[in-house]
Amino acid sequence: MNLAMPRILIKNIGCIVGGDISRPLLDGDSIVIRDGVVERIGSSLGGDVDGVIDVQGMTVIPGLFDSHVHPVFGDYTPRQNTLGFIEASVHGGVTSFISAGEVHLPGRPRGDKDAAMALAILAHKAFRSVRPLGAKVHAGALILEKGMTEEDFRHVSEKGVWLVGEVGLGSVQDPDEAARMVELAHKYGMKVVIHTGGASIPGSTIVNADVVLKVKPDVVSHINGGPTAPTIRDIERIIEGTGAAIEVVQCGNFRAMLETVKFLKKRGELHRLIIGNDAPSGSGVIPLGILRTIHTISSLGGVKPELAICAASGNTARVFGRSEGVLDEGRPADLVVIDAPYGSAARDALEALAIGDIPGVAMVMIDGQPRVGRSRMTPPPNRQVKTEGEVHLPAGGH
Repeated sequence: MNLAMPRILIKNIGCIVGGDISRPLLDGDSIVIRDGVVERIGSSLGGDVDGVIDVQGMTVIPGLFDSHVHPVFGDYTPRQNTLGFIEASVHGGVTSFISAGEVHLPGRPRGDKDAAMALAILAHKAFRSVRPLGAKVHAGALILEKGMTEEDFRHVSEKGVWLVGEVGLGSVQDPDEAARMVELAHKYGMKVVIHTGGASIPGSTIVNADVVLKVKPDVVSHINGGPTAPTIRDIERIIEGTGAAIEVVQCGNFRAMLETVKFLKKRGELHRLIIGNDAPSGSGVIPLGILRTIHTISSLGGVKPELAICAASGNTARVFGRSEGVLDEGRPADLVVIDAPYGSAARDALEALAIGDIPGVAMVMIDGQPRVGRSRMTPPPNRQVKTEGEVHLPAGGH
């Protein structure tokens, strides 16, 4: 029995954003996909294919990452009492999600290290089995609780857990104690993120530059606040004093976001910038949050739109060691087709982002399989995808 996926040609691409910030735009107008991965990128490609996707001159970008999500189990958030928030984000071009901790679990025991480890292991394993609209949800982010030992970090890592959720959301709030635990997490290959700014939920703490510099995380979460930002001087100190990835989020302080981007750009360090939603949260569920942050950074922050897209794709992939987020041969075929929205003054998707418009999503593909046709969340794109052969777009849209 042949279980191979169809060989698909995507043709008539107007622009390809590759996701690697060192080479954001790729030459070519065609992509060939085979068995769920990118086989070739080039010009006027063809050959023996099973299906053709004609994007009519639209822009192709990598599937976006949301570097900061707070899932619980399944496609439901008790924080907002909302079903389908992950699927809604896929309609917004997000194909991969990184958990910053399953902290909204009703009745989550606080100060209980056994419960924290059990929750991380269960969330990690559960989201390996459930993929809403094909989304890749990297869940099971361990929350640091008092009393955790090296044996605890070894145990959870052996069970597959590789993330430490926001330092500062658990009972470990002493910077010296947190720093010791982060060293243990790093010893077992775990990626560590830290809460930054004012308290976000009951039980969390204020995290300033002094704490971040002592703890030495891999990612400085929501440096523009979740939702309360640290001082601009603290933001600068964190950027100057660490080599960590710097995350800005939609559910934060927009002035601090733009000051962060400005400072990174001045230092020539946009490769450190990553983008998250920090949702579900008190700010809501925001399916278009990543696209909105991209256009804010581009239209108000003076960053070229293709670089802002890389901040939400290849930069995040590199920081968290994922193979998605970059369009290249041998990488997963996670991609999004976008265009200027109908009625926009822009001529194409990148120009739309540069003037502050949300682009229209015409297709979302994950592992070589179209998961979304015309998005039900974005404005309609000016152009439409056409298909031939053994490839079909899901029904949906407006």
